[in-house]
Amino acid sequence: MGRLSKIGAFLALALVVAGCSGTYRTYYANRIDPAVAQGWRVTDVAVIVPDTLSVSEEPSLVPNADIVWREDPASGDRREQVATIMRDAVRRGASGLRGSRAVVLQIQVTRFHALTFEAEQRLSNSGVHNIDFFATVRDARTGAVLAGPEMIEAATPAFSGEAAKAARARGLTQKKVISDHVAATIAGWLGIGPDNRGEFSRLGD
Repeated sequence: MGRLSKIGAFLALALVVAGCSGTYRTYYANRIDPAVAQGWRVTDVAVIVPDTLSVSEEPSLVPNADIVWREDPASGDRREQVATIMRDAVRRGASGLRGSRAVVLQIQVTRFHALTFEAEQRLSNSGVHNIDFFATVRDARTGAVLAGPEMIEAATPAFSGEAAKAARARGLTQKKVISDHVAATIAGWLGIGPDNRGEFSRLGD
């Protein structure tokens, strides 16, 4: 590639990323009273990933879709892969609840937008994992709603460029980063972990 072509490609990349800069957050409006949540014991985590959510396999920097996920095999069902990640993370986040009342955590995913491999490789100090979902606590026996549905935003910075290579060498894959953040956010919402609500500014999707 010639020098001018390289400059053109760099400028195009910069324009794409700059157009996607903004403020992101981890947020939930209503934190559950810890005294209430401590009386619960999670017996199941039911995750819904609606068929209406769009899925992209486009090899681009910022695909326009609700679900963007690459680390599991492309031959698999992306919705099932997302459901598994969310189920495991939410179960881990709620593992501190050991009360007497059996409850089910119901999770409905509205967005699961991780980085494409193209974005992870070509960007630097940029990228955001955007995970949005509704969370509801139901009595396991009666189905009665005990809390929620609560809209939860769980955005977290993604590793890209050389930082992504170094992170992967330490075992910090996209799945690890997302799972840890969702687990921490659930624990915070349930009042059994630090309240991790907050905002950050970053070039992202």
